[in-house]
Amino acid sequence: MQRRQFIVGLAGTALTWPAPARAQTAPRLKLVGVSLSTAEGDPEGQARVRALHQALQKLGWGEGSNVRFEYAWVGNDPDRALALSRQLVDLAPDVIVSSGTVATVALHKVTQVIPVVFVNVTDPVAGGLVASLSHPGGNMTGFTPFEYPIAGKWLERLREVAPRLSRVALLGDPNNHNFQGFWHSFEPAAQRLGVKPLQMPARSAAEIEQGLTALAGEPNGGIVVSAAAFSLQHRDLIFGLAARHRLPAVYWSRYFPQAGGLISYGPDTNGLVAQSASYVDRILKGERPEHLPVQEASKFETVLNLKTAKALGLVVPEQLLAQADEIIE
Repeated sequence: MQRRQFIVGLAGTALTWPAPARAQTAPRLKLVGVSLSTAEGDPEGQARVRALHQALQKLGWGEGSNVRFEYAWVGNDPDRALALSRQLVDLAPDVIVSSGTVATVALHKVTQVIPVVFVNVTDPVAGGLVASLSHPGGNMTGFTPFEYPIAGKWLERLREVAPRLSRVALLGDPNNHNFQGFWHSFEPAAQRLGVKPLQMPARSAAEIEQGLTALAGEPNGGIVVSAAAFSLQHRDLIFGLAARHRLPAVYWSRYFPQAGGLISYGPDTNGLVAQSASYVDRILKGERPEHLPVQEASKFETVLNLKTAKALGLVVPEQLLAQADEIIE
């Protein structure tokens, strides 16, 4: 974020250049801010940045030729997100792409003027980010990955691979507005399937460990890990505890089974980031976010880690193997 000082200094010296020199300067590069609810070294965050760059390049926006980028790696820390969002807004970018609820909520608090294209934010209406999906009404629009009934689908997928489950906990961040939304879908789905639904709100690694250890104290328990930057941040802990306690778990993104989790069901989250490039392109060409409806994911995929299933002693039904979009051996 120190580039801002450099920009200010450069602007000051530009005032003293001779007129012919000013006439020969290159056109101003468009500035795109990127704020992510992951740490800078997180491979999933890096993958999202690559997806955005590649999609923008296809639309004619090349870094250093007609566009430049500034990044805010806010992680899952609302205070850090707020501070870095203010710094990003101070640079006056032409548009900001935000990935995840933590990053997007922070931006919503610090600007109602700069256009923001968000991705991977569940229920932006309930979060107060837009007035409606069809008419956002402010400076924000974007791409949302889920509607709350997907929590029932998560449970169905988990029961397919682990049919003996009788108790399943919904693990999530209670600070995220979507946790209760998922619960309202998860609870009736569990009752319909004859499974005891349990809430497992967790705000820290210690609470995750405490909750999963308690769940493992009785047989036939499982986990539905709800969508949030929180679960990305603590994925290694969740994987490790699930393996140690032999708890089957279902996740919301293919990244989890690719990294060692059991199974996932959801949209391609990096694909949504790539889709956001179309809105970035339109905004850079003069359109306003309030005229661009929030789009919902339309394609969902099942990814299964067969190695993890075998380690848990699960026999995966042939039908599920046939339906899976990707099987990790």
